[in-house]
Amino acid sequence: MEILHWMNDQLLKMEWLNVLVARLVEDVFGMDLDQRIGGSVHFFIYDVIKIFILLSVLIFIISYIQSYFPPERTRKILSQFKGVKANTFSALLGTVTPFCSCSSIPIFIGFTKAGLPIGVTFSFLISSPLVDLASVILLASIFNWTVALLYVVVGLILAVIGGTLISRLKLEKYVESFVFRNGMLSDEQSELTRKERVSFAFEQVWEIIQRVWIYILIGVGIGAAIHNWIPENVIEALLGKDHWYSVPLAALIGIPMYADIFGTLPIAEALVAKGVGIGTALAFMMGVTALSLPSLIMLKKVVKPKLLGVFFTIVTIGIVITGFGFNFWQSLII
Repeated sequence: MEILHWMNDQLLKMEWLNVLVARLVEDVFGMDLDQRIGGSVHFFIYDVIKIFILLSVLIFIISYIQSYFPPERTRKILSQFKGVKANTFSALLGTVTPFCSCSSIPIFIGFTKAGLPIGVTFSFLISSPLVDLASVILLASIFNWTVALLYVVVGLILAVIGGTLISRLKLEKYVESFVFRNGMLSDEQSELTRKERVSFAFEQVWEIIQRVWIYILIGVGIGAAIHNWIPENVIEALLGKDHWYSVPLAALIGIPMYADIFGTLPIAEALVAKGVGIGTALAFMMGVTALSLPSLIMLKKVVKPKLLGVFFTIVTIGIVITGFGFNFWQSLII
């Protein structure tokens, strides 16, 4: 167990980096970590470096694995399953695709074009931005493995239930007709060599870093501000875990924003440090990633208002239930 704790602290939480950045801020910058400016600079530098290191390594590994599953092969695999099994497999597939909600929508369209049931494609659409392997590792590095694994389980359950309900409601007619007219996904690609897979993985790392770096910097900056500048009583009055409205309010606050899950994690970390319930912080994070306004606008172009409303309602209810659940059991998981 000792070796596991050491690996978690040094490889995931990167305590060695925390110490190095503290020395940099104190000895080189001449700042006091107990002061607001020094504490903010330390929080910002440490979190940015840690997130970029973990993100790069994890995206490389995930992308290398993903190179074995091009869209057409994935469609063929999914088409072999029916009912809840298909929704479950689709939700699991979403966990190995490191996409934000807007990036997931073109794949959702492609799967729908290819003839997969819309409930199955919605399970993918829910899980892809909400849960991925990289975010699980980052959650563990910020909180602990219990929180990270429970978050995965809850996210997958939400994706499976959401997709299953949409299937049962027979809402295919509320998908815009052009989605079905544009043909199938591309043909099966030729088998890649190991060198090509490595090259693909590096390309994915670079592409995703280019797409999310600004959101990470903004998220860490907001987290640093919350952590060191906003008084705890202000946060407590607005989002304190004893307030019944804190969870739905946090989810609604997140919807107008657009950020990748990696940019919302530092904010969630800072909120919990200020006394906000972990369920409330996760509800905010899930609202940003699964129900961001830009992604809803994009989705509205491919589905009609009734289906969009059903999707929004199911996911919102799932997020609120998740938030209350995590707050209720917080003393046992943190």
